[in-house]
Amino acid sequence: MSELWKALPGWVRNIVVPIAVIIIAWWVLSALVGIVFGLLGMIIKLLVVVALGAVVVILVKKASKS
Repeated sequence: MSELWKALPGWVRNIVVPIAVIIIAWWVLSALVGIVFGLLGMIIKLLVVVALGAVVVILVKKASKS
């Protein structure tokens, strides 16, 4: 690997490789942020469904008592 790195022209080592690393790091970071926000969205939707279910159960119990 060291020989390959030394065989690259200077402009590739100093310009192309850092830009490629930044682009790959950006892709990874955006994927992780997307996963986190996707999970948070699913959790919030699940909590809304559970809350609506609880409201329905409470209303049905109150209606059945009266």
